[in-house]
Amino acid sequence: MSDLLSFKEMCERFDVTPRTLRYYEYIELLNPQKEGRSRYYGPREVARMTLILRGRRFGFSLEELRQWLMIYDQQGTEEQNRVWVELADRQLDVLTQQREELDAAIDDLRQLRDQVRDTLDS
Repeated sequence: MSDLLSFKEMCERFDVTPRTLRYYEYIELLNPQKEGRSRYYGPREVARMTLILRGRRFGFSLEELRQWLMIYDQQGTEEQNRVWVELADRQLDVLTQQREELDAAIDDLRQLRDQVRDTLDS
């Protein structure tokens, strides 16, 4: 039991709300051990949670992450890694496009701010 985390410890370790943790279980991203009403999370669930949160930070949907995690169970590490490279390539394109759009918005906002400031100085 020493390598297991309680529900509360899991929330604290990953800085997530109980609602988030329950939802991840509901959509089958996590499958903790259950003893009565208590839930315990072992190394597998901790690793999965790490991957889930990292994937969310990169902009992947929960469904994409769920399907990707299922590949490991069904087809193993090599196929999971192959799919990961494809997903990462696609997401890098999305993030690059978002960065370009954000850079353009920042430039436009600066120009507008400068124009308005110039009218105030006149």
